[in-house]
Amino acid sequence: MKITLKAARVNVGMTQKEAAAAMGVTKDTISNWERRKSFPNANIIKKIEKVYRVPYDSIIFLPRNNALSVKSSTS
Repeated sequence: MKITLKAARVNVGMTQKEAAAAMGVTKDTISNWERRKSFPNANIIKKIEKVYRVPYDSIIFLPRNNALSVKSSTS
């Protein structure tokens, strides 16, 4: 399954601030990744995988008009 960075963060129940602290980046960096204003570099990929508990190759960057793949808490 492919998911967006935002969906990966939401799936682990983290705010942008919490994810930023866990990865050693700023909240603005997380926001920019999620809005496709910038992209994580190779040095951060392992941190993304660990913090979001998902292989990096399953994360995709979708155009804004596509729906997110977020797990339902009622499932």
